[in-house]
Amino acid sequence: MRTIAESAGVDVSTVSRVLNGSPAEVARAASRETADAIRDWAARLDYRPNPHAKSLRTARSNLIGVLVPRLSDLTLATIYEGIEDAAARHGLATFVMNSYDRPAEQRARVELALSRRVDGLILGDAHEDARLADEMAARKVPFVLVSRHAGGHPSATCDDYRGGGLVAEHFLRLGHSRVAVIAGEPFASTGLDRTAGFVDLYRKAGIEVPTVHSAFDTAGGHKAAEELLRRRPHPTAIFAVNDFAAIGALGAVRDAGLRPGEDVAVAGFNDTPLAAELPLPLTSVRSPMREMGTRALELLVSILGGQQPVSERLDPELIVRASTLPRG
Repeated sequence: MRTIAESAGVDVSTVSRVLNGSPAEVARAASRETADAIRDWAARLDYRPNPHAKSLRTARSNLIGVLVPRLSDLTLATIYEGIEDAAARHGLATFVMNSYDRPAEQRARVELALSRRVDGLILGDAHEDARLADEMAARKVPFVLVSRHAGGHPSATCDDYRGGGLVAEHFLRLGHSRVAVIAGEPFASTGLDRTAGFVDLYRKAGIEVPTVHSAFDTAGGHKAAEELLRRRPHPTAIFAVNDFAAIGALGAVRDAGLRPGEDVAVAGFNDTPLAAELPLPLTSVRSPMREMGTRALELLVSILGGQQPVSERLDPELIVRASTLPRG
């Protein structure tokens, strides 16, 4: 920076503000021509900021830890992309860890992240009991939740309750009175809210809805659908609270000798790219996955800036495809 300052004929402090400050700070520190000259010399001299030196000066690491159940889950991977892109715009770096939704793993990963002196955490694996989130709040650790909400802590989520209601409205319009829900894991707000949104609307129509919990994967969806299809009479429509469970349900319908989309309608949630490309395209609720990640990062930045942000619930959209529409 001293070399840049000597080359541009300015103070080192001016170089620092131009290269590291906000647009408002840059405008106060130098004219546009001077700022352009400083950036030009920085490029010619191949200047790179030293993050370790900066962290010593500011007492900030500019590092954000992200915890998810499994990054192999396409929904969570897309959310993380939103987090990472937004972090880069704020000059922050991120790293992600898997907790496998196991409380012991969650705590171990949180402690590992804190040992790396992260500025804050984004948790995509919150459980309904909010035990870990409550503990972190008591320790004054800056954090936000993403995808799932718990305990009233700041979060960026899809409006999952409304999303479940959208599927119920669709099934009711199609005349389905024998319906069922593959409800996901009982500790995740995503499955609980989506199920509640669906069940509550059917209850208003005077129809009780059986539910079965399952893992958020194809094997769990297949097993749960098998259980539902053994009932007599079997449901004519099944709502699975994520796309992979819905794909497993489609397989179970086929294995039972029934026609998916005709004998049994199946709908999922999240509208992952795979949903539209299946041999029988899957009706699914589109959740704003990438935007959730972006908004979670922005909420955390505001907390680090001393603010108290309000949680955000983003709007879902029902995408209707052949898995819920009888042919012809």
